[in-house]
Amino acid sequence: MSAGPRWDDSAGRLRDDSAGAVRDRSSGPRRGGSQVVPRPEGWRLGGPAPWPAPHDGGTFALDAVVDAVRRQPPNANEVPLFQGARASAVLVALHDGPVGAEVVLTRRSQSLRSHRGEISFPGGRLDEDETPEHAALREADEEVALSPEAVELVGRLPPLATVVSLSHIVPVVGRLRARPALRPAAAEVERILHVPLRDLADPAFFREEWWGEREMARSIYFFELEDETIWGATAHILVDLLSVALGADP
Repeated sequence: MSAGPRWDDSAGRLRDDSAGAVRDRSSGPRRGGSQVVPRPEGWRLGGPAPWPAPHDGGTFALDAVVDAVRRQPPNANEVPLFQGARASAVLVALHDGPVGAEVVLTRRSQSLRSHRGEISFPGGRLDEDETPEHAALREADEEVALSPEAVELVGRLPPLATVVSLSHIVPVVGRLRARPALRPAAAEVERILHVPLRDLADPAFFREEWWGEREMARSIYFFELEDETIWGATAHILVDLLSVALGADP
């Protein structure tokens, strides 16, 4: 089973929503792609995926994933986890696909000042007096032309703090009635991906590393897919989503 965006025909071509592009598989996609991860000295390998290899294809049926998110108790940590953190939100948009629920991700433009070329969720900073839900929907509309009216909000995943960007991120989960026709905002988004959760849950594509020394070390998650690497805050949110769907402890 290959992970990441799925090959759409026997000719070995990959389709995504980046201006309807079709890329030839012979151009050389490889495990993890070409992204350079700024690993510090002294990093060490972590443990395996916190879930077993899924054996039930129905686990990732869209209804089952949405119901699992809805059953999560409200998170009490609504305020930033550290002083000076900037309130942010991302949209975890789910829709049905050939093998169950798929999640919408983007690859950030190389022209951006921060996190250039990284895989992310649509999202950004909260405006004044804006809720995480409003911010997530607004940013998804601006970045990939996903209409807020097309999204059924179903819940939140646990918030997380990022050290580099000093952000407090609230992941807002939304359900889409169908796979949307999206359009990347050229200034921010280089590529749009629709990634099956079943592929992400394959332990063969998961990697954990520990960065830092002793008690200051922090866990960093990776999904090394075909031609792409997902890591950092995006991977952390995906681990939480998969753990909720599979009933595992992240």
